Amino acid sequence: MSITVFMLAVLAGSIAAGCLGALTGLGGGVVLIPLLVLVFHTDLRYAIGASLVAVIATSSGAAAAFVREGFTNVRVAMLLEVATTAGALAGAALAAYLSAPVIMYIFIGVLFWSAFSALREPRPLPPASAADDLGARLGLAGTYPTGDGLRSYGVRRVPAGFAVMLGAGILSALVGVGSGVVKVVAMDRLMRLPFKVSTTTSNFMIGVTAAASAGVYFHRGQIDPVLCGPVALGALIGSLLGARVLVKARTPALRIIFAIVVVIMGVQLLVRTLSGNLQ
Repeated sequence: MSITVFMLAVLAGSIAAGCLGALTGLGGGVVLIPLLVLVFHTDLRYAIGASLVAVIATSSGAAAAFVREGFTNVRVAMLLEVATTAGALAGAALAAYLSAPVIMYIFIGVLFWSAFSALREPRPLPPASAADDLGARLGLAGTYPTGDGLRSYGVRRVPAGFAVMLGAGILSALVGVGSGVVKVVAMDRLMRLPFKVSTTTSNFMIGVTAAASAGVYFHRGQIDPVLCGPVALGALIGSLLGARVLVKARTPALRIIFAIVVVIMGVQLLVRTLSGNLQ
């Protein structure tokens, strides 16, 4: 296969992965990495590096719009990014000492958890009406637009959210996903932010988290421009297409399709890892 054909094939696959990830709200990394490893026979660490670059691209495109519309809580994001960035740097450094099979087993666990999350999306908790003492001292309360105008909310359990974000950063760097599911659950279930604020703030954060860990992968020479170029472009195009299709699509059916695809890929990766055929 020539380089041109390879790049076009990766571009097409990345568009599909980005579209599917956007349609389900779980990101394209959980589809993109198995695609690169199973179909294009890419080394696992290079696939993770390419996925991190794609996360940066897709996050950057949507983050500006959400900030402009008033959904993203930038103060919360900047505070929690301290934890996610520290975790990302630690995870990227840790990845150098873990074997490819160990990293793959962690990623397979993420795949199955993503499939479970797609089928059983937790119902958002009502947002906190008032901040706790620490949330108030840090000035993290905010407002977000609704059909009836701006609605205020408080922020609670900041230390618990900070701890979960540290783990989310490590996971993101280890397996090359945005770990948005972990971030949203932490902000929605623990810190009691409104669900739309949680998702948009998570989108704002994942690009910064991915950039921190991608820098480490770049330093180790595991960011390949021939691979990262079409992956990032394809994932960005796919996420924009997915956002348009999502308006008219049937979300429950999409989540079932996503779960089936992810489980099939997870089983194939597990079989390949157990057989010792992982690069």
